[in-house]
Amino acid sequence: MIEINNLTNFKVDKKSFSQVAKKVLLGENRRTENISLAFVDAEEIKKLNKKFRKKNKPTDVLSFSAEGGPASGWNLDNKNYLGEIVICPEIVKENAKKYPSTGSERAAFKQEMLKVFVHGILHLCGYDHEKSKKEEEIMESKQNLYLK
Repeated sequence: MIEINNLTNFKVDKKSFSQVAKKVLLGENRRTENISLAFVDAEEIKKLNKKFRKKNKPTDVLSFSAEGGPASGWNLDNKNYLGEIVICPEIVKENAKKYPSTGSERAAFKQEMLKVFVHGILHLCGYDHEKSKKEEEIMESKQNLYLK
């Protein structure tokens, strides 16, 4: 269901990511889908963001759909491959400090990390908050539902 590639020193809680992926994919009727999750540093995600989104800055998460997106053609032998999510823990940690949290800094980081992961999965499922205000509201609503 989920393959994790960690190219950073971030300690990955594989169980949490697997549980969240399963919850979202089941909720989106994607029971048999597989996704890849990669953790990269700020320099690498900046390169990817520039190449695929024409934005010359690091970001927290990028999603590459196996269908029609920049990752088209990846894993063609696997019909159940949904795509890849790339997360930069460094940027997620910075962002977690910007939002109010009732818990510790560590808890805020974990919450923000799972939030961007869900966000990435929803993009792979076809949601796009940048299309319209309505799409943004739908995606945010689903994100909140899966994070409960």
